[in-house]
Amino acid sequence: MNRTAHGRLVITISLTFFGVVNLVWLGLPFGMAILWSLVDPQHPWSYPDLFPPVLSFHRWQLVWENTALPEALFNSYTLAPVVAGVSLLLSLPTAYAFGRLNFRGRAVAEMLTLIPLVMPGMITAIFFSAMLMKLKISNPFIGIVLGHTVLTLPYSIRIMSAGFKAVPQDLIDASRDLGAGYWGTFSNAYLPLLKPSFLAALIFCLVKSLEEFSIAYVLGAPDFITVPTILYTFLGYAFVRPDAAVVSMILAIPSVVLMIIIEKLLKGNYLAQSTGKA
Repeated sequence: MNRTAHGRLVITISLTFFGVVNLVWLGLPFGMAILWSLVDPQHPWSYPDLFPPVLSFHRWQLVWENTALPEALFNSYTLAPVVAGVSLLLSLPTAYAFGRLNFRGRAVAEMLTLIPLVMPGMITAIFFSAMLMKLKISNPFIGIVLGHTVLTLPYSIRIMSAGFKAVPQDLIDASRDLGAGYWGTFSNAYLPLLKPSFLAALIFCLVKSLEEFSIAYVLGAPDFITVPTILYTFLGYAFVRPDAAVVSMILAIPSVVLMIIIEKLLKGNYLAQSTGKA
């Protein structure tokens, strides 16, 4: 009984600590951003008011009508799906090798794929800028796609390699014993079980591309703007907190929704998810 009570106390304390940390680290900033984005332009929010005196969506309307936000949204949501698709396609051979093959140096190769994650974004952006100049690629859309693809490839490779590992060898052997070729084995044995991995990798790459600033700024500004780069303009000398809060919400809310979808896709084992028994 004492051990049970002690275990319950530890769980309660851990959950309480986790909840408080998340409230302070995530809940309060997110809540403040929501409140600032709803401050009415005619009724400023200032000390000693604890909450905005008037809440409205007028600030959203002003930002939409008086800034380049519509263009930035179009650019971001045109760019991100292309990056996600290219990253997924390029990651498949490497992910298959890491997930299904045993070869000398695999651990080193897996570590090398993580290099883009530890490189500062601005250094990567400057490198790509110099490289594109030498290659005479002046189209900012193509340049940003290339840069974002390099940044998202490690995530796509990791997710897809985990998906390939989760495919039971019995299914592959059965498919081959029945006379299926490479494509038949992939479509009948691999593909049904890889659907959660495909979707998770696509969404994760989509989110990373939507939120990336350094490459989009160095390679695109001032002609090609994205939501992160337009948010940066609100953090300069003409800083207006409600305007920045509106753009932050537009950037954050879709990412939060997509990350929740990723969590649902990756929850449980791949076999149960693919057969609808999760």
